[in-house]
Amino acid sequence: MQSEPRPPAISTDRLTKHYGPVRALEELTLDVNHGEIFGFLGPNGAGKSTLIRTLLGFLHPTAGSAQVLGLDIVADTVEVRRRTGYLPGGIALYDSLSGEAALDYLSDLQGAKPVRRDELCSGCQMPASVLRRKVRDYSRGMRQKIGVIQALQHDPELAILDEPTEGLDPLMQQAFYRLMEELRTAGRTIFFSSHVLSEVERICDRVAIIRAGHLMALQDVDELLARRKRHIQLRWRGAAPDLSGVPGLADVKVEGDRISATLLGEVAPFVRAVASPALVDLTIEPARLEDAFLEYYAEDEPAEQVRQ
Repeated sequence: MQSEPRPPAISTDRLTKHYGPVRALEELTLDVNHGEIFGFLGPNGAGKSTLIRTLLGFLHPTAGSAQVLGLDIVADTVEVRRRTGYLPGGIALYDSLSGEAALDYLSDLQGAKPVRRDELCSGCQMPASVLRRKVRDYSRGMRQKIGVIQALQHDPELAILDEPTEGLDPLMQQAFYRLMEELRTAGRTIFFSSHVLSEVERICDRVAIIRAGHLMALQDVDELLARRKRHIQLRWRGAAPDLSGVPGLADVKVEGDRISATLLGEVAPFVRAVASPALVDLTIEPARLEDAFLEYYAEDEPAEQVRQ
């Protein structure tokens, strides 16, 4: 006898949240699979944090429904929070507590043993000497590390993280990415909101793009990266050559010995095409969220359109 298929880690069905006339979420439908890192992307104010707070029962939906780990977000909200790890955006901690006491307090609220605390503290470079200090003496980055540790210290099957790398220095961001990959290998599910495209490229399996509360796209990362655009600048020894035949170039502007343009797709074919002893300088800016998602945020595009 075959067992019933396992429900998604997160499933929403026309989930809607209004604050009076403000439509924060509008009939949002998506599934997050077990064992994947799922990025929920959009600019500030798009509805990312509203979805997270609604999934965890801190906000009640205006309409629609959702399940987290097979549990209804309204009827089973306490059990949902017990079985998940949560990092809120702009986490607030009691300044009078030490870092260790803050972690103990949040572990008690969770009702689960902090079985992964030691390894997380080591990976986040939060030794015992630092954990004994009062939170009031912590930098923004140290507070964020406490937030990451408390969300994962009980080894939850699902972690919901709101802008998890905000305030972390580049080295700690890299450590965070490694941690996410380890959790995925262990079969854990990660759902996190972000507005940073580089995080998506680095660790996500799939991403959803939200605009003004509407789901605009749900894609594998490989599909998303195929749409990315980069701004480039070139400077030549003498007059700039004609690059009209170079693949992937658009919006080409020539000013004397300089060329600026937009590059679509992969970098390597472009670099091979322009390689020349006359090329003095080449600048390729990192892909930006605004460029990669341009088609989803075009003013004339109906907000209700969803691409999958």
